[in-house]
Amino acid sequence: MGDKAPRNNAHCTIPDDPEQSTYRFIIVAAKRARQLQGGARPVLPTSSKKPTIIAVEEVRRGLVKYSLTGPVSEVAAIEPAL
Repeated sequence: MGDKAPRNNAHCTIPDDPEQSTYRFIIVAAKRARQLQGGARPVLPTSSKKPTIIAVEEVRRGLVKYSLTGPVSEVAAIEPAL
């Protein structure tokens, strides 16, 4: 039938870094996506127009700096590294 090649979803993968929390990765990416939706410029040149895809890639590559605050270690500040 259809012998389509599987799509490459490398841009959507969450890194398996034992020192980083998956939850933290998702929260940082979500906050960065919200910034991109609000008009912030992407750090990476990309062909994607979806803010979530751009944000996940920026966070995965370590281009988004964040700081932890609060008793539950909430992510407080998100700044793209330029």
